[in-house]
Amino acid sequence: MEEECRVLSIQSHVVRGYVGNRAATFPLQVLGFEVDAVNSVQFSNHTGYSHWKGQVLNSDELHELYDGLKLNDVNKYDYVLTGYTRDKSFLATVVDIVQELKQQSPRLVYVCDPVMGDKWNGEGSMYVPEDLLPVYREKIVPVADIITPNQFEAELLSGRKIHSQEEALEVMDVLHSMGPDTVVITSSDLPSPRGSNYLIALGSQRTRTPDGSVVTQRIRMEMRKVDAVFVGTGDLFAAMLLAWTHKHPNNLKVACEKTVSAMHHVLQRTIKCAKARAGEGLKPSPAQLELRMVQSKKDIESPEIVVQATVL
Repeated sequence: MEEECRVLSIQSHVVRGYVGNRAATFPLQVLGFEVDAVNSVQFSNHTGYSHWKGQVLNSDELHELYDGLKLNDVNKYDYVLTGYTRDKSFLATVVDIVQELKQQSPRLVYVCDPVMGDKWNGEGSMYVPEDLLPVYREKIVPVADIITPNQFEAELLSGRKIHSQEEALEVMDVLHSMGPDTVVITSSDLPSPRGSNYLIALGSQRTRTPDGSVVTQRIRMEMRKVDAVFVGTGDLFAAMLLAWTHKHPNNLKVACEKTVSAMHHVLQRTIKCAKARAGEGLKPSPAQLELRMVQSKKDIESPEIVVQATVL
């Protein structure tokens, strides 16, 4: 019997579209993982639309769901995956759950996308309450194994600014020292030698060799920018990175190449469909820009490598 690999994914849910658990569950299942999804919110659609309706799960309700799993003795996981959260006490409950799960299975890997904000035209701003930053810094990051911040989030967590690749590598070292062995800065505004149409992402992975020494692999990737605002891309990225680091445990280069290449295929298909639906010269709507997830099943399963990572 094949070993099953089970993920507890605590993220938002939308009825229509692909963000949070909806962006993470399908790719993980396609790649062979069992996914137990806790929906931190249930909305009609993501909040980039003109209207949305729905409910928010509070920390007591999260605790209650987890208790149900525990009472049945099915709270056994290989991975925990979390993304966007707006509530401090909810985040604190997540930490309690992760710590408890790690106590009973020390090999559990916690993958965290510390969603806090982003940069627009060079200016960073937070889109979650500011009191979440100390919780991420002092409680979440120390128990996380893999984190996927963007440049602005990496700067917030480390308390340092990034103006060069050198400084980005130093920030990743600071983040390693806080806990996680794998850090991927998913996007940055660092200049690419290929020109302004390219985005730079950086990764760093610490591995312990049998003799106890620590080896760090650092990589850099350049991805072509897509001229559209997608929602759910970070959730998809973290889920696929979880899957590919599981399949290539000591090879961040290959894991990132597969993750970013699959992302590329999904986004290209999405923008192509969105433009066709919007019509010549018209801007696609949020509904038209929903990720073409199901249509990209083959690309998610075995992505053709179109983005190469450079080992630094």
